[in-house]
Amino acid sequence: MTIALHNMPWLEPVVKIAKGENVSQNLQTIIKSVGIPLAGILVFLMIWHAAASNINTSLGQFPGPSDVIEQSGNLLSEHNEERQKAVAFYERQEKRNADRLARDPDYVAKIRPYTGKPTYIDQIGTSLITVLSGFILASLIAVPLGIVIGLSANLYSAFNPIIQIFKPVSPLAWLPLVTMVVSALYISDDPLVPKSFVNSMITVMLCCLWPTVINTAVGVASISQDLKNVSMVLRLNYITHVIKIVLPASVPMMFTGLRLSLSIAWMVLIAAEMLAQNPGLGKFVWDEFQNGSSDSLGRIMVAVITIGLIGFLLDRIMLMIQRFVSWDKSATLR
Repeated sequence: MTIALHNMPWLEPVVKIAKGENVSQNLQTIIKSVGIPLAGILVFLMIWHAAASNINTSLGQFPGPSDVIEQSGNLLSEHNEERQKAVAFYERQEKRNADRLARDPDYVAKIRPYTGKPTYIDQIGTSLITVLSGFILASLIAVPLGIVIGLSANLYSAFNPIIQIFKPVSPLAWLPLVTMVVSALYISDDPLVPKSFVNSMITVMLCCLWPTVINTAVGVASISQDLKNVSMVLRLNYITHVIKIVLPASVPMMFTGLRLSLSIAWMVLIAAEMLAQNPGLGKFVWDEFQNGSSDSLGRIMVAVITIGLIGFLLDRIMLMIQRFVSWDKSATLR
């Protein structure tokens, strides 16, 4: 309960009001923590509606909030219809197989996979799988590398120029190189995952690992001398020193890098999916842009809002994980 109240600061005054404790002060707290943000969102929606009604494009009027709500409902309906088609497809196969087996008991029944068009919800799931795969791969490389670099001033000086050179490289520059390398090395008649997925994942990994490397190295390098002295007095070996001293002390900075890396990974993913034509939100936006129908702008705007909301939720989740594993409980959901 304490964790829940800390993560939702507006909930504590609600509980106090229910108990009759200092009602006026707690109402003011609720207004500041909930009312003001809601007012800001309302003003934004009003400005958006007013601006959209005065912008005409080659595909029609720029979508306003009502258009986004309408297209969100349409996309959800299309998802449900596609799911019903998939269910009906498998039911027909099962019926045919049952009839065939009734006539021929030796028949080996086969179930063909449903190959319908991916829905908007499906593409959200694909994007999340791709970005998390690239982020996890980047973290598995960046965290150990950052620790090793942070523990050695010479290594830090040696790697820093390389990091600073590759850190600002755009995914648009990485993707052609990644595509050629993957095409040369990932050769299979029956690949486990599509090449487009591998291209997107590796591009995301290359673009998002640098903040974690830098912040982890800085966090490790800034460990207090007192902690180093404790390790020396206890005569801890290298691995034990890293596990018992380095990791706990550098977790706050490390998670700062991980949060930055995840946000960069999510931004990079959309561009990578567009160019690699890997199913996902990026490809959805590109396909709608190419489609050019009267609903395309509204659907693209739905994708823009979805991308922003998912990015926000991913950051909140990372911050909650940080609070769970870190000794520094001062990290708040800001």
